[in-house]
Amino acid sequence: MKSFALTIAALFFAAQAIFAQPISEKNLQKHVTFLASDKLKGRGTGTKEEQKAAKYLAKQFKKIGLTPKGDNGYFHQFSFKKSSDPHGNIAPDAPTVTSQNVAAYLDNGAEYTIVIGAHYDHLGLGHDRNSLDANPAGKIHNGADDNASGTAGVVELARYFAQNGVKEQHNFLFLCFSGEELGLYGSKKYTETPTIDLSKVSFMVNMDMIGRLNEEKRLMVGGVGTAPDFVPTINSAKGDLTIKLDSAGVGPS
Repeated sequence: MKSFALTIAALFFAAQAIFAQPISEKNLQKHVTFLASDKLKGRGTGTKEEQKAAKYLAKQFKKIGLTPKGDNGYFHQFSFKKSSDPHGNIAPDAPTVTSQNVAAYLDNGAEYTIVIGAHYDHLGLGHDRNSLDANPAGKIHNGADDNASGTAGVVELARYFAQNGVKEQHNFLFLCFSGEELGLYGSKKYTETPTIDLSKVSFMVNMDMIGRLNEEKRLMVGGVGTAPDFVPTINSAKGDLTIKLDSAGVGPS
């Protein structure tokens, strides 16, 4: 999803400044450890390991007590023709890949909804010609930062907002997309066949690669040009972080 995208690149440290109740580092680590484990073989879109990741996310949302918001329980399913080159044309006989987003809803009885999302797929075993490895084929691309970290952030924020004892002034839709690495397929599908009224979305927070905060504590936030309140809100909550802002409302997922 590109419109109303506020991309955040260091959720854990930002959360310490923004939220009174601490975000659980233990929970974040648990989710990243599972999603980036060798047994999930890099969470390639359409693989059985990616499906295991989706089921794990659905299980976490159910445990938290969130309402399923896909078209099949927590799953929002889609399919697409896969090109042998992610940057090239798609042949008529290209194989069809079936995958799913994972969607969960926290209903606070509000008119408007905030979307918090991240893509959970990665490069699998490196066969799709989009790896930075010189010889990627057959190697597990674990994707701890890209983007198990952002996905863990979505799940942990879902837990926080569901259990903080506060009825917020917005509803929340928590969305974990797949198909990002092959061309943003999952997020495109969701905007085409949404399960909520997108005209009632206030904004989206998209978390991509939030696991590498350097010693300077630089937080990169994009999309601040899409709403006038973003810059003052971020500056008021930044604490000791060094903030780098980008006005463009475009980000991955």
